[in-house]
Amino acid sequence: MLLSKKIRLKPTPEQEIVFRKSAGVARWAYNYFLSEKERVYQEYLANGKTGAKSVSEGTVRKYINNVLKKTTHTWLSEVGNNVMKQAVKDANTAFQSYFKGFSDKPRYKSKHKSKLSFYVNYESLSRKNGGFHGEKIGFVKTSEPLPKLKKGEKYSNPHISFDGNYWYLTVGYEVSETKCELTGESIGIDLGIKDLAICSNGKTYQNINNSHEIRRLEKVLKREQRKLSRMLEQNISGYRTVGDKRFPVFIRPLYECKNFQKQKKIIKLLYRKLANIRNNYLHQTTAEIVKTKPSRIVMETLNVKGMMKNKHLAKAIQKQKFYEFKRQIAYKCQRYDIVLVEVPTFYPSSKTCSCCGNVKKDLKLSDRVYRCNHCGLAIDRDFNASLNLANYPSV
Repeated sequence: MLLSKKIRLKPTPEQEIVFRKSAGVARWAYNYFLSEKERVYQEYLANGKTGAKSVSEGTVRKYINNVLKKTTHTWLSEVGNNVMKQAVKDANTAFQSYFKGFSDKPRYKSKHKSKLSFYVNYESLSRKNGGFHGEKIGFVKTSEPLPKLKKGEKYSNPHISFDGNYWYLTVGYEVSETKCELTGESIGIDLGIKDLAICSNGKTYQNINNSHEIRRLEKVLKREQRKLSRMLEQNISGYRTVGDKRFPVFIRPLYECKNFQKQKKIIKLLYRKLANIRNNYLHQTTAEIVKTKPSRIVMETLNVKGMMKNKHLAKAIQKQKFYEFKRQIAYKCQRYDIVLVEVPTFYPSSKTCSCCGNVKKDLKLSDRVYRCNHCGLAIDRDFNASLNLANYPSV
């Protein structure tokens, strides 16, 4: 199976300049392909729907390499050639995903808002003692060694990214499944808002968002966001109306306001810290569940997108990161050869008695203790659901 690893880099100031240039080229190439797509389509409409309706990514790459790079855009030569190529391919992939209905229409990447990221040529990327060597980057130190590969293998889709504080290298690599002796146990996992996960083996994993550190950071974040809002209000001289919409008129462009940019960075780093705490907790939780080595793990198929439409619970659901929890469980189960079963969305795991199998149709969301009208069982609602999931019949 294919795993990915994210490794922190320790670049020199000169290398960091090259990183920023490469990220800028990637952003420009992505936006250029989007603009060419739009230009060709508008010409197609203007000509009465005759001629070319679209432009291929190969045509755009050739034009950039053979024309722009040699004339007006000579700065493209300052970074690796594959940075531009992969950015155009990524934009084309985004369009294909949009046409198939899997995602929204691709948007232009902002110079001040978009994440700094670029592709590293996998063929020239080589593992060295204490770091790695990349195309037009040179030797870069890393905080930990890159994964070892077998002879003839290459790293998959390597990217360098910036999270607002540190630079990271992300690489994919092949690993074989870990053969281990499984216990034969079936574990049901019921995800919730009060607690993150309730397992049928009696383990309950608390909601990390109720911890003291998360609450403290969220309080700090709210204070810093208010500060940013006040800065923004002080920089507005008035409003202009375009159609039915009103737009603020700034005294100075926001990118020139140094204190505003500093405050945005403070907020960005707070978001980063919160995300790291939550992701680390998810990794610890999923690893602990999988390392009990059950033969089977059963979970519900959650409609997270539909759940997010509930305005009262949307924020709490978003913080719990149900999709990320399931994603981590899935690849860790695959690595240890554990069967992952997803039951249908409308399977009545909460309404079914885990003792006698009676279905209580009038169960309310406020009923936190399940009381069976048939056998008299009184049990925690979520634990009852996890037991029903664990006993879900195999197909």
